[in-house]
Amino acid sequence: MACACRTYTRIARDQATHIMERTTFNDLGLIEPILKSLQEEGYTHPTPIQAQAIPHLVKGRDLLGCAQTGTGKTAAFAIPILQELHERGIGTQSGKRPIKVLILTPTRELAIQIGESFAAYGRHLGATPHGDLRRCGPETTDRRAATRG
Repeated sequence: MACACRTYTRIARDQATHIMERTTFNDLGLIEPILKSLQEEGYTHPTPIQAQAIPHLVKGRDLLGCAQTGTGKTAAFAIPILQELHERGIGTQSGKRPIKVLILTPTRELAIQIGESFAAYGRHLGATPHGDLRRCGPETTDRRAATRG
């Protein structure tokens, strides 16, 4: 179930399953480099959280999404972020750039997993790598997944 700020929408599980069965990533308004990466990762159809969140986030809207572990929440927020950065031309310039996206996680392992997901989904965008998650400081990266400690 996903809740959008100011526009609260609730979709029943049977509706979410129906969305998942008929929706492909091609239907979500994603750019070709991301679609190519998703295909290489073996993704064919979005999960309910992805099918509901990605179109909403691609439009630049806020979203609060809730889903169980293993349902694809990372892809649901990472893919629209990568598309936004690519469309704005962020990540393709050389030289030092400020971090544009900061993702905070409760554990180092999750931060690494999210960083790896960003690298996988963005492999055809020409974006810089997510950087070394064990360091902090002026990096030449556009996004960073981090944790305390």
